[in-house]
Amino acid sequence: MNCKQVFSIIAVLAVALPATVFAVQAAEITPAVVYSTGGKFDGSFNQSAFEGAQRFKQETGIDYREFELRNDTQSEQAIRNFAREGRDPIVVIGFQQATSLAKVAPEFPDTRFTIVDMVVDQPNVQSVVFREHEGTYLVGMLAAMASKSGTIGVVGGMDIPLIRRMTCGYALGALQAVSGIKVLESMTGTTGAAWNDPARGAELATTQIGLGADVVLQLAGGTGIGVLQVTADAGKLGIGSDANQNGLHPGSVLTSMVKHVDVAVFEAFEAARKDDWKPGIRSLGLAEGGIDWALDDFNRDLITPAMEDAADVARNDIINGRIAVHDYMQDGTCPR
Repeated sequence: MNCKQVFSIIAVLAVALPATVFAVQAAEITPAVVYSTGGKFDGSFNQSAFEGAQRFKQETGIDYREFELRNDTQSEQAIRNFAREGRDPIVVIGFQQATSLAKVAPEFPDTRFTIVDMVVDQPNVQSVVFREHEGTYLVGMLAAMASKSGTIGVVGGMDIPLIRRMTCGYALGALQAVSGIKVLESMTGTTGAAWNDPARGAELATTQIGLGADVVLQLAGGTGIGVLQVTADAGKLGIGSDANQNGLHPGSVLTSMVKHVDVAVFEAFEAARKDDWKPGIRSLGLAEGGIDWALDDFNRDLITPAMEDAADVARNDIINGRIAVHDYMQDGTCPR
Protein backbone atom coordinates (compact mmCIF):
# COMPACT_ATOMS: atom_id res chain seq x y z
CA MET A 1 0.00 0.00 0.00
CA ASN A 2 1.47 3.35 -1.02
CA CYS A 3 1.33 6.62 0.95
CA LYS A 4 -1.44 8.03 -1.20
CA GLN A 5 -3.70 5.03 -0.40
CA VAL A 6 -2.94 5.31 3.35
CA PHE A 7 -3.85 8.98 3.42
CA SER A 8 -7.06 8.23 1.52
CA ILE A 9 -8.08 5.64 4.12
CA ILE A 10 -7.29 8.05 6.96
CA ALA A 11 -9.38 10.75 5.32
CA VAL A 12 -12.35 8.39 4.98
CA LEU A 13 -12.07 7.30 8.61
CA ALA A 14 -11.84 10.90 9.78
CA VAL A 15 -15.22 11.57 8.20
CA ALA A 16 -16.90 8.30 9.10
CA LEU A 17 -15.83 7.84 12.72
CA PRO A 18 -17.51 10.91 14.23
CA ALA A 19 -20.80 9.94 12.62
CA THR A 20 -20.38 6.43 13.97
CA VAL A 21 -19.64 7.70 17.46
CA PHE A 22 -22.71 9.94 17.48
CA ALA A 23 -24.86 7.10 16.18
CA VAL A 24 -23.67 4.89 19.05
CA GLN A 25 -24.45 7.67 21.55
CA ALA A 26 -27.94 8.09 20.18
CA ALA A 27 -28.50 4.32 20.26
CA GLU A 28 -27.35 4.07 23.88
CA ILE A 29 -29.62 6.82 25.15
CA THR A 30 -33.26 5.79 24.96
CA PRO A 31 -35.09 8.19 27.27
CA ALA A 32 -38.62 7.92 28.57
CA VAL A 33 -40.86 10.03 30.77
CA VAL A 34 -43.88 9.00 32.83
CA TYR A 35 -46.14 11.99 33.47
CA SER A 36 -48.29 12.40 36.54
CA THR A 37 -52.09 12.39 36.35
CA GLY A 38 -53.62 15.38 34.63
CA GLY A 39 -52.05 14.93 31.21
CA LYS A 40 -49.01 16.44 29.55
CA PHE A 41 -51.01 19.46 28.42
CA ASP A 42 -52.26 20.41 31.88
CA GLY A 43 -50.85 23.92 31.46
CA SER A 44 -48.80 23.31 34.58
CA PHE A 45 -46.43 20.70 36.06
CA ASN A 46 -46.70 17.98 33.41
CA GLN A 47 -46.59 20.42 30.53
CA SER A 48 -43.36 21.88 31.87
CA ALA A 49 -41.91 18.36 31.94
CA PHE A 50 -43.09 17.79 28.36
CA GLU A 51 -41.40 21.01 27.24
CA GLY A 52 -38.12 19.89 28.79
CA ALA A 53 -38.31 16.55 26.97
CA GLN A 54 -39.16 18.31 23.71
CA ARG A 55 -36.23 20.69 24.12
CA PHE A 56 -33.91 17.70 24.53
CA LYS A 57 -35.31 16.08 21.39
CA GLN A 58 -34.95 19.28 19.37
CA GLU A 59 -31.40 19.97 20.50
CA THR A 60 -30.03 16.43 20.21
CA GLY A 61 -32.26 14.70 17.66
CA ILE A 62 -32.82 11.89 20.17
CA ASP A 63 -36.44 10.85 20.53
CA TYR A 64 -38.09 9.68 23.74
CA ARG A 65 -41.07 7.59 24.81
CA GLU A 66 -43.78 8.93 27.10
CA PHE A 67 -46.76 7.74 29.07
CA GLU A 68 -49.59 9.80 30.57
CA LEU A 69 -51.16 8.32 33.70
CA ARG A 70 -54.96 8.29 33.74
CA ASN A 71 -54.81 7.31 37.41
CA ASP A 72 -52.12 6.59 39.97
CA THR A 73 -52.62 2.81 39.81
CA GLN A 74 -50.98 2.77 36.36
CA SER A 75 -47.70 4.17 37.63
CA GLU A 76 -45.87 1.00 38.65
CA GLN A 77 -46.70 -0.86 35.44
CA ALA A 78 -45.79 2.10 33.24
CA ILE A 79 -42.37 2.50 34.86
CA ARG A 80 -41.71 -1.24 34.75
CA ASN A 81 -42.73 -1.52 31.09
CA PHE A 82 -40.28 1.19 30.06
CA ALA A 83 -37.51 -0.46 32.08
CA ARG A 84 -38.22 -3.83 30.45
CA GLU A 85 -37.99 -2.18 27.04
CA GLY A 86 -34.49 -1.05 27.96
CA ARG A 87 -35.39 2.61 28.24
CA ASP A 88 -32.69 4.63 29.98
CA PRO A 89 -32.92 7.11 31.60
CA ILE A 90 -36.52 7.05 32.77
CA VAL A 91 -37.86 10.27 34.27
CA VAL A 92 -40.84 9.95 36.59
CA ILE A 93 -42.93 13.05 37.26
CA GLY A 94 -44.63 13.70 40.60
CA PHE A 95 -44.48 12.62 44.21
CA GLN A 96 -47.41 10.20 43.71
CA GLN A 97 -45.13 7.87 41.78
CA ALA A 98 -42.51 7.53 44.53
CA THR A 99 -43.89 4.27 45.94
CA SER A 100 -44.05 2.72 42.47
CA LEU A 101 -40.51 3.77 41.62
CA ALA A 102 -39.20 2.46 44.95
CA LYS A 103 -40.55 -0.97 43.95
CA VAL A 104 -39.37 -0.97 40.34
CA ALA A 105 -35.90 0.60 40.62
CA PRO A 106 -34.29 -2.33 42.51
CA GLU A 107 -35.53 -4.72 39.80
CA PHE A 108 -33.48 -2.86 37.17
CA PRO A 109 -30.22 -1.84 38.90
CA ASP A 110 -28.53 -0.83 35.63
CA THR A 111 -31.31 1.57 34.62
CA ARG A 112 -31.04 5.21 35.59
CA PHE A 113 -34.23 6.70 37.05
CA THR A 114 -34.93 10.33 37.90
CA ILE A 115 -37.96 11.31 39.94
CA VAL A 116 -39.13 14.92 40.05
CA ASP A 117 -40.71 16.29 43.24
CA MET A 118 -39.93 13.49 45.68
CA VAL A 119 -37.00 11.58 47.16
CA VAL A 120 -36.56 7.85 46.48
CA ASP A 121 -33.51 6.42 48.20
CA GLN A 122 -32.10 3.90 45.73
CA PRO A 123 -28.58 3.68 44.26
CA ASN A 124 -29.89 4.09 40.71
CA VAL A 125 -32.34 6.93 41.42
CA GLN A 126 -31.76 10.66 41.13
CA SER A 127 -34.28 12.68 43.13
CA VAL A 128 -34.95 16.26 42.04
CA VAL A 129 -36.78 18.40 44.59
CA PHE A 130 -37.58 22.08 44.63
CA ARG A 131 -37.58 24.69 47.37
CA GLU A 132 -40.96 25.97 46.22
CA HIS A 133 -41.56 27.95 49.40
CA GLU A 134 -38.87 30.38 48.27
CA GLY A 135 -40.88 31.14 45.15
CA THR A 136 -44.26 31.33 46.85
CA TYR A 137 -42.75 33.76 49.36
CA LEU A 138 -42.00 36.13 46.49
CA VAL A 139 -45.41 35.83 44.83
CA GLY A 140 -47.01 36.24 48.26
CA MET A 141 -45.27 39.59 48.56
CA LEU A 142 -46.52 40.59 45.12
CA ALA A 143 -50.07 39.43 45.90
CA ALA A 144 -50.20 41.47 49.10
CA MET A 145 -48.84 44.57 47.40
CA ALA A 146 -51.35 44.22 44.55
CA SER A 147 -54.37 43.59 46.78
CA LYS A 148 -56.82 46.42 47.29
CA SER A 149 -59.13 44.52 49.65
CA GLY A 150 -56.55 43.42 52.19
CA THR A 151 -57.49 39.77 51.58
CA ILE A 152 -55.75 37.29 49.30
CA GLY A 153 -56.27 33.58 48.75
CA VAL A 154 -54.63 30.33 47.71
CA VAL A 155 -56.20 27.15 46.35
CA GLY A 156 -54.12 24.01 46.75
CA GLY A 157 -54.58 20.68 45.03
CA MET A 158 -54.05 17.56 47.12
CA ASP A 159 -53.72 18.30 50.83
CA ILE A 160 -50.15 17.16 51.42
CA PRO A 161 -47.13 18.64 53.25
CA LEU A 162 -45.59 19.78 49.94
CA ILE A 163 -48.56 22.04 49.21
CA ARG A 164 -48.71 23.20 52.82
CA ARG A 165 -45.08 24.24 52.52
CA MET A 166 -45.97 26.35 49.49
CA THR A 167 -49.03 27.95 51.10
CA CYS A 168 -46.92 28.75 54.15
CA GLY A 169 -44.28 30.50 52.05
CA TYR A 170 -47.05 32.46 50.32
CA ALA A 171 -48.53 33.64 53.62
CA LEU A 172 -45.14 34.55 55.09
CA GLY A 173 -44.20 36.59 52.02
CA ALA A 174 -47.56 38.37 52.06
CA LEU A 175 -47.26 39.25 55.74
CA GLN A 176 -43.73 40.49 55.23
CA ALA A 177 -44.95 42.88 52.54
CA VAL A 178 -48.21 43.98 54.17
CA SER A 179 -48.56 43.42 57.91
CA GLY A 180 -51.98 42.13 58.89
CA ILE A 181 -53.12 41.03 55.44
CA LYS A 182 -55.65 38.19 55.51
CA VAL A 183 -54.72 34.98 53.68
CA LEU A 184 -57.49 32.47 52.84
CA GLU A 185 -56.49 28.85 52.18
CA SER A 186 -58.44 26.01 50.55
CA MET A 187 -57.47 22.49 49.49
CA THR A 188 -59.21 20.62 46.67
CA GLY A 189 -59.05 17.09 48.09
CA THR A 190 -57.00 14.24 49.51
CA THR A 191 -56.54 12.03 46.45
CA GLY A 192 -54.80 12.34 43.10
CA ALA A 193 -58.08 13.51 41.55
CA ALA A 194 -57.50 16.85 43.28
CA TRP A 195 -54.99 17.77 40.57
CA ASN A 196 -57.44 17.52 37.70
CA ASP A 197 -60.75 19.08 38.74
CA PRO A 198 -61.04 22.58 37.23
CA ALA A 199 -64.70 22.85 38.21
CA ARG A 200 -63.88 22.31 41.87
CA GLY A 201 -61.02 24.78 41.61
CA ALA A 202 -63.44 27.34 40.23
CA GLU A 203 -65.85 26.73 43.12
CA LEU A 204 -63.15 27.20 45.76
CA ALA A 205 -61.85 30.36 44.13
CA THR A 206 -65.40 31.74 43.87
CA THR A 207 -65.88 31.17 47.59
CA GLN A 208 -62.64 32.98 48.40
CA ILE A 209 -63.60 35.90 46.16
CA GLY A 210 -66.93 36.06 47.98
CA LEU A 211 -64.99 36.37 51.24
CA GLY A 212 -63.07 39.35 49.90
CA ALA A 213 -60.02 37.89 48.16
CA ASP A 214 -58.98 39.90 45.14
CA VAL A 215 -55.77 37.95 44.37
CA VAL A 216 -55.78 34.12 44.35
CA LEU A 217 -52.80 31.80 43.87
CA GLN A 218 -53.43 28.38 42.39
CA LEU A 219 -51.26 25.46 43.54
CA ALA A 220 -53.45 22.75 42.08
CA GLY A 221 -52.14 21.58 38.71
CA GLY A 222 -54.95 21.14 36.20
CA THR A 223 -57.48 22.12 38.87
CA GLY A 224 -55.84 25.53 38.93
CA ILE A 225 -57.04 26.26 35.39
CA GLY A 226 -60.49 26.74 36.90
CA VAL A 227 -59.07 29.06 39.56
CA LEU A 228 -57.46 31.31 36.97
CA GLN A 229 -60.59 31.32 34.81
CA VAL A 230 -62.83 32.40 37.68
CA THR A 231 -60.52 35.15 38.89
CA ALA A 232 -60.30 36.55 35.37
CA ASP A 233 -64.07 36.39 34.89
CA ALA A 234 -64.61 38.15 38.23
CA GLY A 235 -62.20 40.96 37.40
CA LYS A 236 -59.77 39.79 40.08
CA LEU A 237 -56.16 38.64 39.80
CA GLY A 238 -54.94 35.08 39.69
CA ILE A 239 -51.41 33.76 40.19
CA GLY A 240 -50.18 30.75 38.26
CA SER A 241 -47.78 28.06 39.38
CA ASP A 242 -45.34 25.47 38.08
CA ALA A 243 -45.33 26.75 34.49
CA ASN A 244 -45.53 30.37 33.39
CA GLN A 245 -49.30 30.84 33.13
CA ASN A 246 -49.29 34.61 32.63
CA GLY A 247 -50.49 34.21 29.04
CA LEU A 248 -53.58 32.16 29.89
CA HIS A 249 -55.50 35.33 30.80
CA PRO A 250 -53.34 38.32 29.84
CA GLY A 251 -53.86 41.22 32.21
CA SER A 252 -55.60 39.01 34.79
CA VAL A 253 -52.71 36.82 35.95
CA LEU A 254 -50.55 38.87 38.30
CA THR A 255 -47.57 36.53 37.94
CA SER A 256 -46.63 32.85 38.10
CA MET A 257 -44.45 30.97 40.53
CA VAL A 258 -42.36 29.09 37.99
CA LYS A 259 -41.01 25.69 38.92
CA HIS A 260 -38.55 24.66 36.25
CA VAL A 261 -39.55 21.04 35.85
CA ASP A 262 -38.54 21.48 32.21
CA VAL A 263 -34.96 22.11 33.31
CA ALA A 264 -34.99 19.05 35.58
CA VAL A 265 -36.16 16.77 32.75
CA PHE A 266 -33.80 18.23 30.17
CA GLU A 267 -30.80 17.99 32.49
CA ALA A 268 -31.60 14.39 33.46
CA PHE A 269 -31.69 13.35 29.79
CA GLU A 270 -28.64 15.42 28.89
CA ALA A 271 -26.57 14.16 31.82
CA ALA A 272 -27.32 10.58 30.79
CA ARG A 273 -26.35 11.37 27.20
CA LYS A 274 -23.03 12.77 28.37
CA ASP A 275 -22.56 9.89 30.83
CA ASP A 276 -22.55 12.43 33.66
CA TRP A 277 -25.79 11.37 35.36
CA LYS A 278 -25.48 10.88 39.14
CA PRO A 279 -27.89 9.39 41.70
CA GLY A 280 -28.80 11.19 44.91
CA ILE A 281 -30.71 14.34 45.76
CA ARG A 282 -30.70 17.58 43.77
CA SER A 283 -32.39 20.51 45.52
CA LEU A 284 -33.28 23.42 43.27
CA GLY A 285 -34.34 26.84 44.52
CA LEU A 286 -33.85 30.47 43.60
CA ALA A 287 -30.05 30.21 43.73
CA GLU A 288 -29.94 27.29 41.28
CA GLY A 289 -32.49 28.77 38.89
CA GLY A 290 -35.00 26.04 39.67
CA ILE A 291 -37.60 28.45 41.07
CA ASP A 292 -38.57 32.01 40.13
CA TRP A 293 -41.46 34.38 39.49
CA ALA A 294 -42.50 35.35 35.98
CA LEU A 295 -42.45 38.85 34.51
CA ASP A 296 -43.24 39.27 30.82
CA ASP A 297 -45.36 41.24 28.38
CA PHE A 298 -48.54 39.58 29.66
CA ASN A 299 -48.24 40.96 33.22
CA ARG A 300 -45.82 43.85 32.83
CA ASP A 301 -48.56 46.44 33.42
CA LEU A 302 -49.68 44.71 36.63
CA ILE A 303 -46.30 44.87 38.36
CA THR A 304 -45.36 48.31 39.63
CA PRO A 305 -41.70 49.35 39.97
CA ALA A 306 -42.09 49.18 43.76
CA MET A 307 -43.37 45.60 43.55
CA GLU A 308 -40.59 44.52 41.22
CA ASP A 309 -37.95 46.14 43.43
CA ALA A 310 -39.35 44.51 46.57
CA ALA A 311 -39.40 41.07 44.95
CA ASP A 312 -35.87 41.49 43.60
CA VAL A 313 -34.52 42.56 47.00
CA ALA A 314 -36.21 39.63 48.72
CA ARG A 315 -34.99 37.25 46.02
CA ASN A 316 -31.39 38.32 46.58
CA ASP A 317 -31.81 38.17 50.35
CA ILE A 318 -33.07 34.59 50.14
CA ILE A 319 -30.21 33.58 47.87
CA ASN A 320 -27.66 35.24 50.14
CA GLY A 321 -29.15 33.81 53.32
CA ARG A 322 -30.41 37.06 54.79
CA ILE A 323 -33.97 35.73 54.60
CA ALA A 324 -34.61 32.13 55.63
CA VAL A 325 -38.09 31.14 54.47
CA HIS A 326 -39.58 28.72 56.98
CA ASP A 327 -39.98 25.21 55.60
CA TYR A 328 -43.26 23.66 56.71
CA MET A 329 -41.96 20.19 55.87
CA GLN A 330 -39.27 20.46 58.52
CA ASP A 331 -41.63 20.66 61.48
CA GLY A 332 -45.22 20.78 60.23
CA THR A 333 -45.75 24.34 61.38
CA CYS A 334 -46.13 27.75 59.77
CA PRO A 335 -45.20 30.48 62.24
CA ARG A 336 -46.96 33.74 61.36
